[in-house]
Amino acid sequence: MTDQPINPETEETPVSGEKLQKVLARMGLGSRREIEGWIGAGRVTVNGEPAQLGCRVDSLDQIMVDGRPLKRDLNTEVVRRVLIYNKPEGEVCTRDDPEGRPTVFEQLPRLKQGRWINIGRLDINTSGLLLFTTDGELANRLMHPSSQMDREYAVRVMGEVDEAMVERLLTGVMLDDGPAKFTDVVSSGGEGINRWFHVCLMEGRNREVRRLWESQGVRVNRLKRVRFGPVFLGPELPVGRWREMKQNELDVLSEEVGLKPVRLPESTVAEKEKQKRQARKPSMHQARVVRQNKFKGSDRTRK
Repeated sequence: MTDQPINPETEETPVSGEKLQKVLARMGLGSRREIEGWIGAGRVTVNGEPAQLGCRVDSLDQIMVDGRPLKRDLNTEVVRRVLIYNKPEGEVCTRDDPEGRPTVFEQLPRLKQGRWINIGRLDINTSGLLLFTTDGELANRLMHPSSQMDREYAVRVMGEVDEAMVERLLTGVMLDDGPAKFTDVVSSGGEGINRWFHVCLMEGRNREVRRLWESQGVRVNRLKRVRFGPVFLGPELPVGRWREMKQNELDVLSEEVGLKPVRLPESTVAEKEKQKRQARKPSMHQARVVRQNKFKGSDRTRK
């Protein structure tokens, strides 16, 4: 935020550097939306002064968050990693839950620098595909409405569903927070009043899939996200497990939102061995299932 001479012909200050929130997002501190909130709350300073939303910084500016100076290593700023996680029901998408419920972040590998940023959220009763990244700019672009990232869900509904209802859901209905609709609805099996559908929508509003179906008088009793834009949840990833995107997958995702591909850092032998151990280790979801089964077994024995 150094002072610059004014151009006498335009009487405007030349623009240099990058926007503060973009720099911090690229460092993996959070999404641009999160960081804008920090700036508005006065948690960020530049050269000892409270930062202003939209201010620009360069490599000489000293940035502090919550009173702690940031180490700006140019090599770490461009690291872009993405995890694909198969979320089980019962986990919340917050870092800390006041009710003590398990969170999706408890399962993720630890980072030496930065932090994992979740790309969108799923409610506690929804399972399936979640993406996490170290690149706040990638997270921001993937979540921004202008990116037109469609989401696909497998949903089981209880109730009578006819063609007229499906047509209404495709045309659009009015919810409490405005109009909403599916871009596609495909029947995928089931009998009686419990039927499966695959649905797509372009937004990620709170409980939008459930509320759309409920607006038609039917109830959702299972919901799983199976795709986010070009990323599919494959059968190779068990519930409660994660895997890191490979270079070719990461390149496709980056180009999808207009970002230049970035080479993944080379993993050391020790890091590869650690990932193998994590892959073999039972997930917290599996551990809970085992405990529940043991409890049920001991309860039957007592009876």
